[in-house]
Amino acid sequence: MTKITRREFALLTAGASLAAASGLPRPALAAGPAKIVIIGGGPGGAAVANRLKTASPGLDITLIEPKEKYTTCIRSNLYLGGFRSFKSITHDYAGVKRRGINVVTDTATAIDTAAKTVTLARASQPLPYDRLVVAPGIDFKYETIEGYSPEAAKLMPHAWQGGEQTWLLKEKLLALPDGGLVVMSAPPNPYRCPPGPYERACMIAHFLKTRKPKAKLVLFDAKKTYSKQAVFEEAYDEYYKGIIEINSTNEIDDFDVIKVDAKTGVVTTKAGRTERAALANIIPAQKAAAIAARAGLTEGDWCPVNPENFTSTKANDVYVLGDAAIANDMPKSAFSAVSQAAVVAADIIASLEGKPRVSGKYRNTCWSMLAPENSAKIGGDYVPATKDGKPYLEVKEPFVSQPGDSAEIRRQNNQESTDWYQTMVTDLFGEPPMKAER
Repeated sequence: MTKITRREFALLTAGASLAAASGLPRPALAAGPAKIVIIGGGPGGAAVANRLKTASPGLDITLIEPKEKYTTCIRSNLYLGGFRSFKSITHDYAGVKRRGINVVTDTATAIDTAAKTVTLARASQPLPYDRLVVAPGIDFKYETIEGYSPEAAKLMPHAWQGGEQTWLLKEKLLALPDGGLVVMSAPPNPYRCPPGPYERACMIAHFLKTRKPKAKLVLFDAKKTYSKQAVFEEAYDEYYKGIIEINSTNEIDDFDVIKVDAKTGVVTTKAGRTERAALANIIPAQKAAAIAARAGLTEGDWCPVNPENFTSTKANDVYVLGDAAIANDMPKSAFSAVSQAAVVAADIIASLEGKPRVSGKYRNTCWSMLAPENSAKIGGDYVPATKDGKPYLEVKEPFVSQPGDSAEIRRQNNQESTDWYQTMVTDLFGEPPMKAER
């Protein structure tokens, strides 16, 4: 894998500063077609914008996203492992704009759900909406780990948001001395991409095995159990024995990371164990992005929604989807967000046209690469139901890969994940499929 330079990284992730220099598009405030404002240009937000424009080309759709180029968290672990390039997981919004969607490169700083307006960091006037879609992703609860902060994350990257953090973690892996110790921490539930930390452990271990064979990886986990645990444990034993040490919280020891020292690399668990890392990948507890809390859309750390259509329970004519939403059994994943987006778009069209609004059905699949040509998956269908007298999104017909699956099944899973990613980014960003992974 060729090392990417800081200049190349800057060009790939050019963001709000470039937009400020070129001047931002100003949304029209005059009456006309229904105005749909979407906060967040990730899989959920971009999918809603595209589906709405396809279904009703006359809609006035504005997508607000602070970055000009979007690096997906999906497949970012494969970049760390050496199976993808940074460029292959970074996408711009040119294709979205060609569809007639107004893409504003700016940050939403406030939502007035009574006046139905969104305030932007650099726009002189609030942006009015008839329907608002909030898909802002996650923020981090840095305060849950003593010594951790946005500044500390520059030395101990979490890499749980795509972009600079992803690139930084890979740079630190490349610079790791052979024989150095990598320490990872997995977050408590709920968090973005439940199998993600364990796929990352496999990908970092693969990198160490092939590039830094004397180095080791220690994973501290706040949880007793985790997604696809049996197949991950099989992979650790088959491919990475002697490289990975997994420490999950149990009846005796609590491996929740409670303190870090970014300058010395020391990581401390609740049980009192300490490790001095040459490289620490600290993934803290998570919550809905700050804009959702400021707008009064949260209940605790996340945003409650009506499971039949992902309308907010806190405000009228507002939808919340993707990682920020409370989706019960449905995990926080890109596949989930895109599935939710289809329901949200259909519900918006029905509400604007005065047609019957149909309760949505959803699906999710999460793939995880364990080793070359070897991927496992988990997923299911999700339907609105009632639990303890309250609306609930319940899993139906779940499926999960099993230990001992044949090499051919695992290879097919791996190809499925590649095909799905290509289809998704082509759909979301209007890009032609890449000829190769790298």
